[in-house]
Amino acid sequence: MNKDFSICVGTIGSGVWLSPDGGESWRRVVKGLWSESRIYGLSLHPTEKRTIFAGADDGIYRSDDGGQSFERLDSPMNTRDVWKIAFDPTNPDIVFAGTRPAALFRSTDGGAHWHQLPVDMAEDCPNVRIPRVTALAVDPEEPRTVWAGVEVDGVRRSLDGGETWSRITDGIPDPDIHDVTTAVTAGKAVFTTTPREIFASTDRGQSWQGLGVGRHFALPYCRSLAVKTDDAETLFVATGDGAVGRTGAIQRSNDGGRHWKMLDLPAEPNSPIWAFAVNDADPARIVACSHYGELYATGDAGDSWTKLPREFTEIRALAWLPN
Repeated sequence: MNKDFSICVGTIGSGVWLSPDGGESWRRVVKGLWSESRIYGLSLHPTEKRTIFAGADDGIYRSDDGGQSFERLDSPMNTRDVWKIAFDPTNPDIVFAGTRPAALFRSTDGGAHWHQLPVDMAEDCPNVRIPRVTALAVDPEEPRTVWAGVEVDGVRRSLDGGETWSRITDGIPDPDIHDVTTAVTAGKAVFTTTPREIFASTDRGQSWQGLGVGRHFALPYCRSLAVKTDDAETLFVATGDGAVGRTGAIQRSNDGGRHWKMLDLPAEPNSPIWAFAVNDADPARIVACSHYGELYATGDAGDSWTKLPREFTEIRALAWLPN
């Protein structure tokens, strides 16, 4: 596999790790981050190709050198876990962040200043004790439409860039939301995952249809979604046998979620597949991780995969970028 790209891995308890050569060698990033940080989210800037935002257990961080060092951004999130970060692709100065305890924040100046958005979210939940924002997505064609998913408190939607929010109350019976993503296709869709189902809407969330994957996936526990950056009909979903499971798999659809195929991996994952990293610099290159520290990479959009040699502690976030 071509090694002219870098991979950033966000772990639980050992900070950020960086590989400058596609996974051959690694070093822990120590400049600007605690070595024992919990990193929940990594998000690439849409236009500044070396800029990465990281969500940690003590707020939000920014790197302008491809993940070699980070700087903490002072914000109202300093005492919160930042789980998700999303940019407005048409105006990257607008950045959204989701936290635990569950709340949403927005910056309109590239992260220099932040304020909390007026959205009602549950303060406690028997399933996870403290609800957290596990999904954030800005519609690339209609950036005033913003989606947020909460574990465990359902889907929220804003149609005015985050000024006001509504809760999706119909069509998604399970409030345990794991991911939300948009796909700009002929039938413009938004997808969300719950533990045993993927739901799709083609009318901006007015109605939803379950895809029935719990009946068809060999490993039906669903986590993250990814869309191939040059082909919105090609979707990937990370699956496994349970939240703290013993194995995982990657499912791919080439027709917008109507049909799925479990992809061949070079080794049986040690736990559910958890997250993906994509980049429009090379739409065919995708990096995936298992919950408990394994990394898999493809250079042909999932037709074949390589297991990277290094393994880590629990992984929550991934990003890759060209060198």
